[in-house]
Amino acid sequence: MNILVTGGCGFLGSNIANELLKSGNNLMIIDNLQRLGSKINLKWLNENHDFAFYQKDIVDVEKISNEIIDFSPDTILHLAGQVAMTTSLEDPYRDFQVNTLSTFKILELIRTKLPNTKIIYSSTNKVYGDLEHLRYLENDTRYKIENFENGIPEDIRLEMSSPYGCSKGAADQYILDYSKNFNVKSIVFRHSSIFGKRQFSTFDQGWIGWFVKLAIDAKINKQKLVYNISGNGKQVRDVLFSDDLVDLYIKAIESDISGEVFNIGGGVENSLSLIELFNKTSKKLDIPYSMNIGPWRSSDQKVFVSDISKVKQQLNWNPKISTDKGLDEMFEWVNTIN
Repeated sequence: MNILVTGGCGFLGSNIANELLKSGNNLMIIDNLQRLGSKINLKWLNENHDFAFYQKDIVDVEKISNEIIDFSPDTILHLAGQVAMTTSLEDPYRDFQVNTLSTFKILELIRTKLPNTKIIYSSTNKVYGDLEHLRYLENDTRYKIENFENGIPEDIRLEMSSPYGCSKGAADQYILDYSKNFNVKSIVFRHSSIFGKRQFSTFDQGWIGWFVKLAIDAKINKQKLVYNISGNGKQVRDVLFSDDLVDLYIKAIESDISGEVFNIGGGVENSLSLIELFNKTSKKLDIPYSMNIGPWRSSDQKVFVSDISKVKQQLNWNPKISTDKGLDEMFEWVNTIN
């Protein structure tokens, strides 16, 4: 198959690209190489595979439209994007260009020139807003949403309450609408928290990797481990290890399903609060910790846990890697790049 991967040198993109290339697919990768680790991931891919690569900002995707048309992709994995809520608040126009405008340009290219191409889009749970209209329960280590024991389903109302949520949500909705009105083959994945190898975490993106790195650094340097956090540490996400997500994308590429949206994460069984993560890292490294609690981030969700029943049923997919196993793998990965 011919597969175009935008953002193919990022965390998720490089992992998927590696598996697709190992399976003998032809790949075109577009990446501007601006994110931390993207150049390292490109070098890693180049060591083992041959593929077409274009160093191009996704906002300017029309500048290589002829090359894309000539490549004639069976599937476009649209993973390139501005991924941090904090950055979207600092520069909402750039956030809109990267997340919404680029997606619209790709959809128009498919509609007008590539009618047989499928698009699979990496969206976000932030399209549901802060979920403050729901009722929360609280215990010593986490919040829980009342009456949503299986997590948040796809049919809960959209409430895009940050520039990041708006830009990703608008792209998300354009893709679903182009499927309805122009028969564009499409799947939208609304991701919760993802972690794993090839991830170069920063303060505002990749929270598990970031806090694992802080713990390892404190242990190595024999320093006090102090976590500076927004909120009280009881906020919860369901977490998904990258290998499981790669498996899902491959299933989606091979599937005939179109015009569907899926909430994607580790589900209830793999949910984790900040405090629970800190407790696990503290135990693993035998190092005490303390927290400096700051104001909540704008539009942050106290809880987001994906109801993954729909994707289990329609794509025959289920996470296989537990949170604890994934954390062990994450510690190994962070140690290699520290």
